[in-house]
Amino acid sequence: MSLSATARIVADADGGLPILESDGPLAVRRTRTTGPYTRVTVVGAMSAPLGGDRLAIETDVRDGARLLVDSAAATVALPGRAAEPAAYDIRITVGDDAVLRWLPEQLVSAYGSDLRMRTTVELAPTARLVLREEQILGRHGEEPGTLVTRLTVRRAGRPLLDQELAYGPGAGGGWDSGAVLARHRATGQLLVVDPEFEDKPVEPRALAGNAVLAPLAGPAALVTVVADDALRLRRTLDEALGILAPP
Repeated sequence: MSLSATARIVADADGGLPILESDGPLAVRRTRTTGPYTRVTVVGAMSAPLGGDRLAIETDVRDGARLLVDSAAATVALPGRAAEPAAYDIRITVGDDAVLRWLPEQLVSAYGSDLRMRTTVELAPTARLVLREEQILGRHGEEPGTLVTRLTVRRAGRPLLDQELAYGPGAGGGWDSGAVLARHRATGQLLVVDPEFEDKPVEPRALAGNAVLAPLAGPAALVTVVADDALRLRRTLDEALGILAPP
């Protein structure tokens, strides 16, 4: 049986969380942190997403708030009884002078699964964002499922980034070719949006392994990585995070 669930997070500038609403397999908990951020951790309360599931997390970082969102474990997309794909939507709004660090654990596309993941971000002109995505294509020793992800970011109402990626047997031809993944099974990206980049633009450069740091047309930088495994992927993204947006 498929399920539908939406978790909600609202953060205020005083550190309060006026809305912290769990739903179904998506449990959101306020957790301790030693830094300047209010921290929320997403805890998977059951196996999900399965085929046919419709999951969503809505996050509103109000003006002046500082919010860190992470997760307790990887999200594993699994096959289900329903024939249609699962859907997982992340909808984020970040207000003026607000900061969001969105740093979940990896998304694992298990064999036989079919997931459509969509992340949509609306940023105010003075908002700052750190957003990490990591996709692991198949568990150890298995082929991946079908995974389609789309990341859309708008700043002050104008497009900043809109890209769609597709992997696995349901994707178009060439996804595993030398021009895309070249048989790597871990891929990810780090997006950093910071108004300070307007005066000090990020210089493009290659990073360790198969990674590149590139400025975007706006006060933003995007790091794209392909790696042999989750450990190498995370190490490279951590290096990039230290360069672009240290805690």
